[in-house]
Amino acid sequence: MQGSISDYGRMSDRQQVFNKLAANKEIIQEYTHPYRELMAYYRCAMMEVSTKFQVLNEELSLQYDRNPIETVKTRLKSLESIVEKLQRKHLPLTLEAVEQEINDVAGVRVICSYPSDIITLSEAFLKQDDIQLITRKDYILTPKPNGYRSLHLIISIPIFLHDQKRHMHVEVQFRTISMDWWASLEHKIRYKKDLPLPDALEKELLECANISEELDQRMENLQIIADSMAKNTG
Repeated sequence: MQGSISDYGRMSDRQQVFNKLAANKEIIQEYTHPYRELMAYYRCAMMEVSTKFQVLNEELSLQYDRNPIETVKTRLKSLESIVEKLQRKHLPLTLEAVEQEINDVAGVRVICSYPSDIITLSEAFLKQDDIQLITRKDYILTPKPNGYRSLHLIISIPIFLHDQKRHMHVEVQFRTISMDWWASLEHKIRYKKDLPLPDALEKELLECANISEELDQRMENLQIIADSMAKNTG
């Protein structure tokens, strides 16, 4: 089958990229291993954080007679996103700048059942003596203008390697189920849109965020009533 002109154009572009990579293979070999090593450290840090929440979920399930955590998700920033952020902040394209200046390379998202679970889990997490809080942004107490709600923590956590201990930064986000689905769908609506959304659409998104906040509170009230009934009949 013959390729189209656009197919040949893409092949030509790819060949140019390949030629550039081949010409700079020594540079690539020099930096590939240190970059992969740093990303491995971030993955270890995410595993440490995830394990802490698995333990807290198990412990608190005995107290609540339910699991306060629905899911724990992890995310490692792509090289493209890291480079874009370094350039946006006018920082050098070095691994030192990544580790020292970019705090959200590693991300852990904790999806909770109710808003009160976020308070309980975040406080228990921060009380652990190997966790150091760097910054805290509470978008639940003070939502963003578009309606976004979440609790963001930048923390430092040690990882223990075979020959050293390293402190790594991890961004931890806490959301309820409704906060998470609103944020996920809002991102899809905005994804790669170069132009701002119409005012009517912005207003509708904000209204949906307000509805999700109301649903969080109503569902938590129902849980409180159910718990009270169970105690009275127990």
